[in-house]
Amino acid sequence: MDGLARTLSILGHPVLVLPVAVWFAAAPGYARGGRMLAGFAVFGLLVMGWSWWQVRRGRWLHVDASAHAERRALNRFLLFALAFGTLLAWRFAAAPVALAIALSGLLVFAAVLSARWCKLSLHVAFATYAAVLLWRLGLWAVGLGLAFATALAWSRLVLERHAQRDLFAGAVAGGAAGLLFWRLLGWQGH
Repeated sequence: MDGLARTLSILGHPVLVLPVAVWFAAAPGYARGGRMLAGFAVFGLLVMGWSWWQVRRGRWLHVDASAHAERRALNRFLLFALAFGTLLAWRFAAAPVALAIALSGLLVFAAVLSARWCKLSLHVAFATYAAVLLWRLGLWAVGLGLAFATALAWSRLVLERHAQRDLFAGAVAGGAAGLLFWRLLGWQGH
C-alpha cells in the first residue's frame, strides 16, 4: 500500500500536474508547444532545486516540506515563482496560459491564508484544478481527472501527510479555481 501511495503522490505532484492541465486547457490554438513545455520544465526544476537546496542547507527535513515552517517558506517561494511565471506567460504565451498560472498562484495563496486552520493539500488542490481544466476535452476527461484526484487524496492520507479536512479544503480550492478559470474565459470550447 505504501508503495502505491508514494507512486500516486509523486505522479500527482503539482509540478507535474499543473503543466499537463494547462497544456490541455490552453489547447487548441493557444498553446505555444515547445516554449510552454520548456517554461514549465524550468519552473519545475526551480521548485525542486530550491526545495533540495533547503534540505541540503539543513533548513528542511525533507523536500516534501511537511513541517509548518517549511511549508510557509515553500508557499512564499511558490507565490513569487508563480507571479513571475504569470508575467512571462502573459508576455510570451496566450492569455489562457497566463490565467491558468495566475489561478495556480491563487491556490497557493489560499494555502497561506488557511494555514492557521488546516494544512490545505496542494497536491489535491492542483489535481482537482487540473481535472476541471480538462473541461474542454469533455466530461469524461473531468471524471478521469477527479478519479485521479480522489486516488491522490487517498495516497496523502496513507502517507500521513494530511488530515481529511486538509484534503477537503484542497479539493474545494482546486474546484473553485478551475471553475473561475472557465468563468473568466466565458466557458469557451463547450
